[in-house]
Amino acid sequence: MQYAPRSIAFQTEVTHPLTHPDPVAIQRVHNTLFQGPDPDYKSFAVTPTGAVLSNPVTRPGAVSAASFLPDRFVFREELSGLTVEDFARRVRTTSELVTRELGIQVFTAQQVTICSLINPRAYKDSRAYLKQGMFGFQNETADFGREPQLFGIRMVFPPDGEQPNAYSLRIESFNNDPRSLFLENVGSFPPMLVARGFEPLEENVLATYRFLVERALSFVGRFDARQEA
Repeated sequence: MQYAPRSIAFQTEVTHPLTHPDPVAIQRVHNTLFQGPDPDYKSFAVTPTGAVLSNPVTRPGAVSAASFLPDRFVFREELSGLTVEDFARRVRTTSELVTRELGIQVFTAQQVTICSLINPRAYKDSRAYLKQGMFGFQNETADFGREPQLFGIRMVFPPDGEQPNAYSLRIESFNNDPRSLFLENVGSFPPMLVARGFEPLEENVLATYRFLVERALSFVGRFDARQEA
């Protein structure tokens, strides 16, 4: 069953050995970005925790920023309208510029979080989809003396011999809109040497997204066939 996922948040944390990042180095990256016609980040600021590159946002709750902390880079796009392809490219290209300025030789790990919404086809309420369609509950929740207002499932896929990465997947009803089903996939990836290139930073973001929109949505569709009672 085909869905039209609406991505609401992308985030990745790229960890590295502890450093003392010089804000001036990040400012030089900002200046480099502005040499192009459409810079990925338009603003630069220094905060108590580290330097931040960001973009102005108008939508309430939206974020478009990259923070450079002593032990990690943190890229966040929430309700900004950026595509996953552009986010993945931005992570790779900005990380490359900052890494050259700071002299980092290795990334010790990368964690990617993708959050999306979909609407079930056969159910008007995502709580009914999970309770009746996926879990097959009837009156079992009466044991609690009240009806739960959020249903969900979490599955963890650890590394194996062929795939060194791990995924942690959540599928839940969405409090802000009962019609929407919330999906979050968190991918965890092993260390990488800077000398081997920055392409894995981009590919890890895309792989986490593909796991959600291909495998997780295929799983969701298996239970989205009954009309709500």
